Amino acid sequence: MTSLRALVLAGGHSSRMGHDKALISLGAETLIERTCRVAIACADAVYVVTPWGDRYRPLLPASVQFIAERPLPELAETCRGPLVALVQGLTWLRSRPEGSPEWVLVLACDMPNLSAATLGPWRTELASIPLPYLAYLPQRQHRWEPLCGFYRTAALESLRQYAIASSTRSLQGWLNQNPVQPIPAVDDALLANLNTPAEWQQWQQRAKPSV
Repeated sequence: MTSLRALVLAGGHSSRMGHDKALISLGAETLIERTCRVAIACADAVYVVTPWGDRYRPLLPASVQFIAERPLPELAETCRGPLVALVQGLTWLRSRPEGSPEWVLVLACDMPNLSAATLGPWRTELASIPLPYLAYLPQRQHRWEPLCGFYRTAALESLRQYAIASSTRSLQGWLNQNPVQPIPAVDDALLANLNTPAEWQQWQQRAKPSV
């Protein structure tokens, strides 16, 4: 099976939620605990990219490692976001003495419906995806879902250059300019994320068992 590492991105400020959404309780576990549990089941090693490693460390298994999220040297302190975090995570993996994998699973920390039963079979398809495809991602409403899928580590330099040159630093923009293989037949519910108190409340209502 194709070697795979997972990067869980947990660097957002959760401004629309009003508090750290990674710490939202889903009952038996928090959002970041669930995300990492799914990632552990699907990848050979899991790394959380975040400025707040001390906040999450007590919640997660010792096998989960942390990459301290910082702005890129070429950009201002305020230039952050998922694209910059992905570049930093890939750069860190490429620097490891054991070498980097061909593919990385990238997950946002705010997707409560993630399932290893779904992501696991996607991993088995990686060996059959040829170059020049640099990512293997689902789509929703004709847009890529950039934080629930796979990126080739070979995409690092292209991602870095786009992060430096782009004023928006949008992963969606980079994906629209590069070859991406779509993951077919993905249930939109799997890709739901929690950004606001209303979305959290709606998710809780749907998650309640029927009486």
